[in-house]
Amino acid sequence: MTAKPEHYDLIKKPVITEKATMASEAGAVVFEVAMDATKPQIKAAVEGVFGVKVKAVNTTITKGKAKRFRGRAGERSDKKKAYVTLEEGNTIDVSTGL
Repeated sequence: MTAKPEHYDLIKKPVITEKATMASEAGAVVFEVAMDATKPQIKAAVEGVFGVKVKAVNTTITKGKAKRFRGRAGERSDKKKAYVTLEEGNTIDVSTGL
């Protein structure tokens, strides 16, 4: 499957945190994705861009926190993360980029 331009709009960036590193040991990769992305769209995008077979996609939405910026009240934007579980034998090295 080849990568389409809209696939690059769905996948924003890989998430590199302690929890995401633990998930990668279980064969999963974590990406920050567009808020309106669906699981089938995420699966097609990851398979097209990275050339791997996806077993499952789980998503979470993290609500933005109310924070203070330079003394003024502000709010962080909501984020959607996709935990993409890969088939056996498939890997994505997120440290190299596209």
